[in-house]
Amino acid sequence: MSAIAAPPANRLLAALPRDEWEYLIPHVRAVELPFGKVLYEPGGARHLLYFPTTAIVSLTYVTESGDSTQLAVIGREGVVGVSLFLGGGIAPHRAIVQSAGQALCIDAEVMRHEFEHSVAVRDLILRYTQALITQMAQTAACVRHHSMDQRLCRWLLMHLDRLEGAEIFVSQEMIAHMLGVRREGVTGAAHKLQTDGVIRYARGHITVLDRPELERRSCECYAVVNREYDRLLCHGDVT
Repeated sequence: MSAIAAPPANRLLAALPRDEWEYLIPHVRAVELPFGKVLYEPGGARHLLYFPTTAIVSLTYVTESGDSTQLAVIGREGVVGVSLFLGGGIAPHRAIVQSAGQALCIDAEVMRHEFEHSVAVRDLILRYTQALITQMAQTAACVRHHSMDQRLCRWLLMHLDRLEGAEIFVSQEMIAHMLGVRREGVTGAAHKLQTDGVIRYARGHITVLDRPELERRSCECYAVVNREYDRLLCHGDVT
């Protein structure tokens, strides 16, 4: 871990009033999050909150048989461990690093104290929580009502929004794991996008060539979630 100075690269922290951020600086550390690192397991205690800057973290539901499905994705717009503020005390889902990178971490008790004593912190966290709940609810609806092709487009767009550039390093197997589908379904959908010139895919490396077309082919869930994040968090310039 290493110390971090202002301004924060995480947009949620950047949305805090200056005095709140300056109070938190001594408690903030930058950490590397390698691909596949599990930050929380279901039912586990949370001692640190993670505010991604370049990493992407996936919240997943894990069945008794060990299968899992992605519920939400968190990048530089948010925080991993938000259930701490809701009084549950433990993590309800697995949080796993889906794209390696950096995050800012803060001791859970420090953030809990600020949440309880700062109106600005509490308001920001609650608005973010509502946006995250919207993402999770829309994901459930997407699984039920939209095609594999649409869901893949949405998945790619959500990750592009949290990365720099137009490249995503991920295997088809990982995408299938996150979407809770067979790999063959992802392979077919990705092949169609590549044939039509929307993406280029080779050995776990996806390059988006035509983002407008990717957005056109995605289901409405992508736009619905984006609008809710903008509506709830625009005051802090968090998207």
